[in-house]
Amino acid sequence: MIRKLVTGLATAFVLVATVRAEVPAIGVVAPEFSLPDQTGAPRRLAEWRGRWVVLYFYPKDDTPGCTTEACSFRDDISLITALGAQVVGVSVDATLSHKAFAEKYQLPFPLLSDATAEVARQYGALSDWLVVKVAKRYTFLVDPAGRIAKVYLTVDAARHSKEVAADLKALQAKTAGK
Repeated sequence: MIRKLVTGLATAFVLVATVRAEVPAIGVVAPEFSLPDQTGAPRRLAEWRGRWVVLYFYPKDDTPGCTTEACSFRDDISLITALGAQVVGVSVDATLSHKAFAEKYQLPFPLLSDATAEVARQYGALSDWLVVKVAKRYTFLVDPAGRIAKVYLTVDAARHSKEVAADLKALQAKTAGK
């Protein structure tokens, strides 16, 4: 009896965790949000309208993969900003955690605290394990008009910033040729 109950609970836990919210499709308007950055200042996606936005979701501050990804964006920030893009990181960690993470690694871009996990859910970037919610490592390139231009559902943290920069160049060349 107990074994069946434990097995049933484990199955329910896995099902809840694997329920997948829909990822916004390329070409649709990116879901708007207002979230606090690492300083507590509210930031909205709309404030970057007219620029490209690299909106990257990540699981947890100061963990190996997340540190590698954030530091790669930091190291390539001049390349990305030269392409007219703003890098923005989002996780469900608290503002104070983001502040410590950004200071420790001298991250020159906003880290947004999605404490309710609502924005991660809107972007289909949430792993919801009932009592634990974690953002998935997804990235969205948002064009200057506020539309999703590219979606990354599989990310190599060490190479991702260079991949994003190359894709930004290609997307800009494509839109310039229209």
